[in-house]
Amino acid sequence: MTTSPALANTREELNGLLASARRDGRRVGFVPTMGALHEGHASLMREAARHADVVVVSIFVNPMQFAPTEDLDRYPRTLPDDLELCATEGVAVVFAPAVAEMYAGGFSHESVRDGVTVHPGRLATILDGASRPGHFDGVLTVVAKLFGLVRPDVAVFGQKDYQQLALIRAMVRDLCLPVEIVGAETVREADGLAMSSRNRYLDPAQRAAATVLNRALRAAQERAAYGVPAARWAAMSVLKAEPEIELDYLALTGVDLGEPPEHGEGRILVAARLGSTRLIDNMRIHLTTPAGTPSGGSTTEEGSSRCCAR
Repeated sequence: MTTSPALANTREELNGLLASARRDGRRVGFVPTMGALHEGHASLMREAARHADVVVVSIFVNPMQFAPTEDLDRYPRTLPDDLELCATEGVAVVFAPAVAEMYAGGFSHESVRDGVTVHPGRLATILDGASRPGHFDGVLTVVAKLFGLVRPDVAVFGQKDYQQLALIRAMVRDLCLPVEIVGAETVREADGLAMSSRNRYLDPAQRAAATVLNRALRAAQERAAYGVPAARWAAMSVLKAEPEIELDYLALTGVDLGEPPEHGEGRILVAARLGSTRLIDNMRIHLTTPAGTPSGGSTTEEGSSRCCAR
């Protein structure tokens, strides 16, 4: 029999529910989410439980990380189902605040510009940051707010959002925040598609086409022993064969999202649209450059004009 998590909608309720854990010195683990939970989120909760005594999950669709033209209004809200999944995973507390609880007086992009926010720096200007200006300002600002409210000892984030994970780690380091950040492996469907709340937007044809992202990344992994250009070419060849997708970017980087090494661990990342739905994915990649093979060339391909225009 599962026990339902305690539900807090205000910071006062949250403080009351966590008071005994803090008083007793129990470690608090935290999983921030926007709801519409699935097995990928459940894996983050299980990872948090391995590092902490009490697990808190937040469910908050953060308006600051959506541009006015993005899918804030249609982002799925499934709180009853989310609470059931949290109960199954033994979550102690779910924090589901209203917008006015997180942004005093409500939210507007104009009001946020007049307030105090977190500026994410240069790393937020590439990849997803280039495609979604201001997105990571919203992510880091709300995560900083949630850290201040929950005061976790450890917080768990998925590696599917790899750039987000890198920026949160940088924020914690640069602002001296007393929380350990754990990056959990991406959870995938049986056909390799990375689990995402946005997958439910895909129609059957788009859902089938979406597997090209996983296949492209794996193709790059298989050719990584032949160097950066070969790995990138292998991934692009797979992407070009799928007419349903509109490529946003394909990038081969170092683990810090800088230049890829000639030898060693890197990251390959992709973002693409299927209809109005934007999906991202990434994988680690081990690069080598065979003797006599040049290693130059751009690390990023962008835009539907170069690949898979619909």
